[in-house]
This record gives sequence, C-alpha cells and structure tokens, in this order.
Amino acid sequence: MTAPPPPWRRTPSPRRRAAKQMLSQELIVKTALEILAAEGIDAVSMRRVAQQLETGPASLYAYVANKEELDELMLDAALSEVPCPEPDPERWTDQVKEQVRHQIRAMMAYPGIAKVAWRTPIPVTPNSLRQGEVMLQLLRAGGLDLKQAVFAGDALSTYAKAFAYEASGWTFGDYDPEEMSERGRQMAEYMRSLPTTTFPNLLQAGEYFTAETSQPRLEFALEAFVAGLAVMVKR
Repeated sequence: MTAPPPPWRRTPSPRRRAAKQMLSQELIVKTALEILAAEGIDAVSMRRVAQQLETGPASLYAYVANKEELDELMLDAALSEVPCPEPDPERWTDQVKEQVRHQIRAMMAYPGIAKVAWRTPIPVTPNSLRQGEVMLQLLRAGGLDLKQAVFAGDALSTYAKAFAYEASGWTFGDYDPEEMSERGRQMAEYMRSLPTTTFPNLLQAGEYFTAETSQPRLEFALEAFVAGLAVMVKR
C-alpha cells in the first residue's frame, strides 16, 4: 500500500510547468540549432534564443560572448559529426576526398550553417581545430611537407565551404524557385543570342551546370585536385 503524502508537503499540480533547464553553453547552442533547423540561420539571434529559453538576452552573455561566437559554436557542433580517421599512407588520397565529403555533408545537414562557415575564415573552436589537424595529418601521410599540406588543406577547406554554401542555398530554399526559373529562361535566351563563333564552348556548357551534375562536379574537382597532389609527391 502506498501512503499518501503528508498534508504539509506540497503536491505538484499536473498543470504546473516543469522547472526550466539549467542554463549552460551547451543548452544555448542546442536551442540555437533547433531554431536554425525550424526557421533557418537568419532567425537565430541572441534575443530569439533567450525567448526560446524563457530568459533575458543578458543572461546568455555569461556563456556566449556574442552572436558571432554563437555562430561559431553552432558550426563547431555541426563539425562534431565529422569522423577523424587515422591516416593510412596507402590510401591517403581516398581519405582526403572522403574527409571533404564528410565536411560538406555535415555543413549541409543544418540549413544555413554553411553560410556561417563561409563568413568565419579562421574558426578556432575545438572541432574546427580538430578537423584542420586531421586534414593536415592525412595530407602529410601522403608525403606532402608541412607547407604543401597547409596550402592544400586551406584550398580544400575553402572549396568544401563554397560547395556547401551554394548547395545549401538550393536545398533549403534560399532561392525563390519561380524567380530562379525565370532567371534561367532569361539566361538561356541571352546565351542563344550571343555569337556562336565568339563563345563556342560557353554556349555548349549549360547542360553541365544543373542540379543533376552537382555531385559529379564535386567528384571531378576532388579527383583533379588530389591527383595533382599525388603527382607533386612523386616529383
């Protein structure tokens, strides 16, 4: 038999709101990512996160310095999902390409986070640093010296951010479909009006710039870049 609570002990009402979670940097970033997933990157602000957590914006600044830091922390959370493989000198070219693909997928998993990555030239959060170190390890395992690995890693990171940024715009509706359709029609008409003898290659290139060719273009760029690095190593 279960004894009822004594009369002096207050019994919570079923309608009583649950106690708020203890504020922390982790909770603030988690809430920001939830807003981002539901409403997009432009909806994320310190005030909006504070509203979601039922507190004032000032209370967030004890954990996050400003919106720029919040953006970097969201990017860091996205990059936490990217694996960190042990370098294998026998398959370093495949590992480098795989790592870039993983980074792009991680950025595209969150609507707008690629925009954050693009406008954060040198992120120094834990997972950003870890990804930078992993890429350098993979490149050096292939035989590149530190300078070559740094330059190659920077170029690959820039390409990954640019690709994810552009692809996210289409995936998450940054571009109005009707507006882009009309722009595409106008561009096609404009290109057809150009002299065929002046732009013979450009006038035939349109078929290779479609949503269907997005992945093949990525794979071509990775293959060409990494193949060039491999030749550099052999020299």
